[in-house]
Amino acid sequence: MPDDRPTATAPTSEPRSNPASTPIGRLLEVMARLRDPQTGCPWDVAQSFATIAPYTIEEAYEVADAIEQNDMAALKDELGDLLLQVVFHARMAEEADHFAFDDVATAIADKMVSRHPHVFGDHTAETPDDVKVTWEEQKERERAAKAVGKGAGALSALDGVTAALPALLRAEKLQKRAARARFDWPDATPVFEKIEEEIGEIREAMADGGAPDRLEDEVGDLLFVVVNLARHLKVDAETALRRSNAKFERRFRAMEAKLQERGDCAEDQSLDALEALWQAVKREERSGGR
Repeated sequence: MPDDRPTATAPTSEPRSNPASTPIGRLLEVMARLRDPQTGCPWDVAQSFATIAPYTIEEAYEVADAIEQNDMAALKDELGDLLLQVVFHARMAEEADHFAFDDVATAIADKMVSRHPHVFGDHTAETPDDVKVTWEEQKERERAAKAVGKGAGALSALDGVTAALPALLRAEKLQKRAARARFDWPDATPVFEKIEEEIGEIREAMADGGAPDRLEDEVGDLLFVVVNLARHLKVDAETALRRSNAKFERRFRAMEAKLQERGDCAEDQSLDALEALWQAVKREERSGGR
């Protein structure tokens, strides 16, 4: 595996701060040892920000899954794995003399203080909705300050919505930003009409020969509008789809188990037979017979 670590400075095996007498200090020390060019782990030494990023995303999803399963033992482990990702990135940044873990912790603490003036200042916020307004207003000020610092041009309401987000989550964030600029439907009713319109456009694309690019475009439009419907109904689209995925997997496995009990497999069944079995699994599940 090629070693594309930053080489701006010669790293040492000891972190700049956080004594090892604390748990986080010990973790920082462990990571420094793993990344030591002479005595560390060859795999850890060979990693870069780019190669570690996919693991960071994966660990975040595993945290979400532990929460969804209400598995506190797993949540503790997964939070540790996610913390390791933060420490890994911070260590690589420290080696390149960009910043260290303490800088990350300080920056997020400062941000939390800044975005909670109702706790750390004299601002008033009585409800969670009040807090959201204050939070978004502060974020807007921060984005504007960053844009000025970078010499950027005109600001957009969509600035800061990272392209690396899962597609459903990013769609929701884009829509929320547009809504703050008053580009939004007043309620869910017209969204249903838009969904029907998008389904019609998919049918038209199919009737015209079903060119792959056009179908992809039209299906994407439908998914985007469905996310809009979820937003208006105050349903998190990403969570809803995760739950539906889990439900499908649970029911499909139960269907397979029934087939195996009688010595059959899904591949040998007709679609009607599988549908009948699927409905039976649904009835059992709804009656509490999982």
